Amino acid sequence: MANTQATLEKIVSLCKRRGFVFPAADIYGGINGLYDFGHLGYLMKENIKNSWKKSIQNDLGDIFFLDGTLIGPHAMWEASGHISNFHDPMIDCMNCKKRFRTDDDNINTEKSCPSCGIKAWTNIRDFNLMFQTQLGAVADESAQAYLRPETAQTIFVQFKNIWSTSRTKLPFGVAQIGKAFRNEITPKQFLFRMREFEQMELEWFCKDETSMDMFNFWVQKRQEFYKSIGINMNHIRMYQHPKEKLSHYSKCTFDVEYEFPFGFKELEGIAHRGTFDLTQHTKFSGKDLAVFDQETAKSETPVVVESSVGVERLFLTLLFDAYHEDVMDNETRIVLKLHPKIAPIKAAVLPLVKKISAPAEDLYKELKKQFINIDFDESGSIGKRYRRQDEIGTPICFTIDFQTIEDQTITVRIRDTAAQERIKISQAATYLSKIIS
Repeated sequence: MANTQATLEKIVSLCKRRGFVFPAADIYGGINGLYDFGHLGYLMKENIKNSWKKSIQNDLGDIFFLDGTLIGPHAMWEASGHISNFHDPMIDCMNCKKRFRTDDDNINTEKSCPSCGIKAWTNIRDFNLMFQTQLGAVADESAQAYLRPETAQTIFVQFKNIWSTSRTKLPFGVAQIGKAFRNEITPKQFLFRMREFEQMELEWFCKDETSMDMFNFWVQKRQEFYKSIGINMNHIRMYQHPKEKLSHYSKCTFDVEYEFPFGFKELEGIAHRGTFDLTQHTKFSGKDLAVFDQETAKSETPVVVESSVGVERLFLTLLFDAYHEDVMDNETRIVLKLHPKIAPIKAAVLPLVKKISAPAEDLYKELKKQFINIDFDESGSIGKRYRRQDEIGTPICFTIDFQTIEDQTITVRIRDTAAQERIKISQAATYLSKIIS
């Protein structure tokens, strides 16, 4: 029986071997917690983001998008609580000089250092995870700023501008996909915990009396999203934060957790944040962020229901979930069983041999006009080319052979089963449309 279990080592190897992900500044030894995404990785991330944007559309209210700045002033992060609360507990080994988070499951300060085996700990201290910078030439307190550790705060700060220019009413949502930065003490597990990453966040603004209904609506809708992109829902669980572990502003919080090889870990957070965020920014900025309700003729500060998921963490999840190994033609085959809407390459056009490449190139050019992300490969045996496409998750391959010259039919090979059928070459675009829709 072939081992179909994905491991972190296998995923890291596949990503570099096939050009999904490279260590940042690789020729200089890399930078821990930072990665560059190659062509296939970029395409897959774009597919993830496009699927997310479609998933948040709903019948309850409008969705507006924001592209906020990466840098925010000290006052903004003081209002949000990040200056005083955005810390991880840190400890150093005085012998080997390694640094650890004390809330890591592998760290017990009553025992020896897991790296060197010597018990020589420093005192535990708080470490702020934000990257600090200075704006302008004068490095005083007024120039102090930070790279954003989350995208949400730019939405809250711009809330009144979005409200007044969109001519909308409650409930409505503001969504943002963008970079965030956290100076993690110990980045680990490849793309799971990084120092630079993208977030997909939705802030849903609603009235207090309907807020729990809205919260429950988004808990259900977020689960539907993961099913729609092909994740095995047997590996998903919903973890509700007990009251004693809730953030002080939260009325209710759920984490969408996925069962990685290293255990169940958070994939997405869904939180009823109350009015905390808008109230804090009103207090610190002196600008009223309440809105006037025409129906009640009163001003009110909207309640926020937030959902937030990291693009790279979801990217990694999809690779783990899609990774399979089987045996084909007495060889181990690696196949990524990605949902067609997530797969970076939608189809490959393969001439059986190079001397019949002309009709294959014609089909390739025709499909490229409609689908863009189509591959053409004429190098190596047809079996090896199929394996290459399987390994990057391409759902189908169109093979042009000698029979094509005779009757204008081509072979369609299905990635997951390796099953084949023949169709008219003129039907290729329609066939592919059905597969990836």
